[in-house]
Amino acid sequence: MQWSPRTGQPVLLALGAVLLAGAALGADPVGRALLGAAALLLAALALRDVLLRPRLAVDADGAVVRTLGGRVAVGWPRLRATVRTTRRLGTRSRTLELEDTGDDAVLLVLGRWDLGADPEEVAAVLWARGATGL
Repeated sequence: MQWSPRTGQPVLLALGAVLLAGAALGADPVGRALLGAAALLLAALALRDVLLRPRLAVDADGAVVRTLGGRVAVGWPRLRATVRTTRRLGTRSRTLELEDTGDDAVLLVLGRWDLGADPEEVAAVLWARGATGL
């Protein structure tokens, strides 16, 4: 199984980048800098979502997470998956924390945006496949 950002996300981000870049052309110098920076940020997010597909994949050996630094593979015996729920500004968010309990001590945090699915549902699949929970 594998999880990735929803297909439409990079498209919408790229469209937003193009719109912001177009708006920057008619703005004053300060507005041009701000709109240009926002356009670059959206373009970078769209590119990240395209390049890091699938974001999380699982097979018989364990889980593989694609990051900007490369792939991180963790075997089932060393994988701890937890779901953390936080509240900020009245909004609840859940993240999936994947931890390599071996010598590497790697912690990867993925949210709904990264997975394209509810982190709790993904964690249930990981627990069923052999990951430990907290």
